[in-house]
Amino acid sequence: MVENQQLHEYLRERTWEMTEQWYGTLDKNQRGIYSTKNPEEIENLKRQNHDFHVLFCSMFSENQQDFSQEFQDWIEEIATDDGHLKTPIVVVIEEFFRTQQQYLKTIAEFASQHKEKVTFEQLSKWNLAIVETIGKVILEFTAQNTRVAQERLQNQQQMIVEMSAPVILLTKSSGFLPLVGEITTHRAQIIFEKTLKQCAKHNLERLVVDLSGVPIIDTMVAQQVFQLITGLKIIGVKTALSGISPVIAQTAVHLGIKFTDIEVYNSLAQALKENGVQLVQ
Repeated sequence: MVENQQLHEYLRERTWEMTEQWYGTLDKNQRGIYSTKNPEEIENLKRQNHDFHVLFCSMFSENQQDFSQEFQDWIEEIATDDGHLKTPIVVVIEEFFRTQQQYLKTIAEFASQHKEKVTFEQLSKWNLAIVETIGKVILEFTAQNTRVAQERLQNQQQMIVEMSAPVILLTKSSGFLPLVGEITTHRAQIIFEKTLKQCAKHNLERLVVDLSGVPIIDTMVAQQVFQLITGLKIIGVKTALSGISPVIAQTAVHLGIKFTDIEVYNSLAQALKENGVQLVQ
């Protein structure tokens, strides 16, 4: 009977051969990292694939205590790799399955060379171990890849939100704040904090808050706008509103929102003109 260690040695001797075979049959027209023509990226891709083979075939080694942890490290590297993050996950999974077929074929060749010693039961156990381990790798990769992708998306959204409250200087003492898109509670809080800081930093006396890019106003949005105006008043900044569309005006009336003691202009151009800023025609 052939021992697992013999199979491990057989596979270990062929790790680079399997890597070159994998890359040679790789569909280079796929989206993502697999279509790269950059020599350095290709070398890194092969190195990652070879590392996989070294780790994977060690499952048949007599000394496999660290197998799971080492594979966790490899999976984390791939899941957080920029190239693989830019590659559709279904494409990456397809390559895992191609590798699975590669191993099933290689083990079949090994069994054929030792057909008098390898029983059908032993071959079946090896095949089952291959399929089960590949399945676990795919599940763990998918989980980590999804987690990293979500974290990146959240960071990007946070950056967009933080950049969405720019106070633009008009003169040494005046500026305007263009609000664009839906204003959520979280975004409103960031706008409130950043606007106060920017106005204080530039010693502004007047600020025009333009709402022409806000699709709809509700009680929450109105409340946040009034809080911003109140906060600006406390630090000595007089605020005006511009760009209130007919839809927003109707909604404001319906909700009982009153813009008492607040300068209101129907357009940013009018607001700027009234505040001494002439637009170039």
